[in-house]
Amino acid sequence: MNVIRASQLTVDDTWLVEWSRFAAALRFEDLPADVVARARLVLLDTIGAIAAGAQEPEMVALTRRMATLHGTGGMTTAVVGGRTRLPLPVAAFLNGTAGTMLELDEGNQYCRGHPAIHVVPAALAEAERRGACGRDLIRALVLGYEIGARIGIASTLRVTMHPHGTWGTVGAAVAAAALAGADAATMRETINVASTLGLATSRRTMLQGGTVRNTYAGVANQLGLVAVELVGAGFVGEPDGVATVFGTVSADDFRPAEMTRELGSRWEIARNYFKRHAACRYTHGALDALGAILAETGPVAPDDIASLEVETYVWAAQLDDPSPRNMLAAKFSLPFALATTIVTGSTGVASFREPARRDAATQALAARVTVREDPAFTAALPSLRPARVTLALRDGRRVQREVTTNRGDTESPYPAEEIIAKFDGLAAPVWGADGAAAIRAAVDAIDAAPDVRPFIALLEE
Repeated sequence: MNVIRASQLTVDDTWLVEWSRFAAALRFEDLPADVVARARLVLLDTIGAIAAGAQEPEMVALTRRMATLHGTGGMTTAVVGGRTRLPLPVAAFLNGTAGTMLELDEGNQYCRGHPAIHVVPAALAEAERRGACGRDLIRALVLGYEIGARIGIASTLRVTMHPHGTWGTVGAAVAAAALAGADAATMRETINVASTLGLATSRRTMLQGGTVRNTYAGVANQLGLVAVELVGAGFVGEPDGVATVFGTVSADDFRPAEMTRELGSRWEIARNYFKRHAACRYTHGALDALGAILAETGPVAPDDIASLEVETYVWAAQLDDPSPRNMLAAKFSLPFALATTIVTGSTGVASFREPARRDAATQALAARVTVREDPAFTAALPSLRPARVTLALRDGRRVQREVTTNRGDTESPYPAEEIIAKFDGLAAPVWGADGAAAIRAAVDAIDAAPDVRPFIALLEE
């Protein structure tokens, strides 16, 4: 057996040297106005997703248990929407977990994941600790988002892995290090240390309703903060941990040139997508196509439908379970998502809760949905996410619609007003209309905030 010894390994970490220098030197004033505006919108959207997710029974119970386990003393920050403060790593864990509960957090199609929910909780915690100004918070968010997304772009995770909790740990660590004022050498070491703290995640958790999957982003935020403390205490990583982990462990095709391509001129946070359907993004193309059908036909009684046929790309075609076992699995089921949309007339949070999942008419209709891959649609990835839906009625009529990309993607973006309306819909039940409006106003003015702690205080009320 051939054994590769450490002395035989060569490291060309040119990209990492450039990246670390870039991150340390970047000033808020260097960010284009459109990037700052998008970062504010991403911050607002992520806070709304966290606050709404924090109200789920599992999150209420977990917050209570973590408070009992860790106490509420020491250096604390807000558990968003949880009406309490907990130690920084614990709050970051809870906030990252809550933000994935409802499948409403933003994402980036090019990195095939959700960068913001891996960065915002850690950035809020570190900003609280430092009494950072709003500009520093935005800068940290943009940097953490950028490196996490670029690792996802530069590598293709193994098909058995879920992207949550992998490269997001590096994003969280970079955001926290930026707020701590890391120089280039410290930033480089932080990236190396954080690179090997990611999780060995399972893709099957999302398909089979394993709600432990919702914690992956929470753990990434927690470990991102820990990585900064490890480096501060003198711990070091291997010379280019990102290349090792995403070139030989979690993936085997790391392309370092992607880490620096157009660095400083192409910003990943400005290429993000927002979600309005409370389900896995792979369902969104089909849901958009169904929406176009129903706009033509008007409401359709479930019993009048003979079948629903979905043709889509490979990843979406895997979401074919007509009998999901819980809310998470329902969000990753195309048959259920289409059926509940017809029965409830909505793709909102309530349409995937237990009463909707158990509804007899929805279950019967989901059983009449077929899903299959169209290789031509798969070939259009990642820039397009096509889907074709055919509604067959019992009276013989057939209505078909096809979409090439999801609404909310960079090719078909939601207007900012719609994302703000989404935030209001999620936040008002938590903080009341006035509280939600106060948070929205604070985010709008975050650039001018000399200290973010008054803003973060609004999130715990």
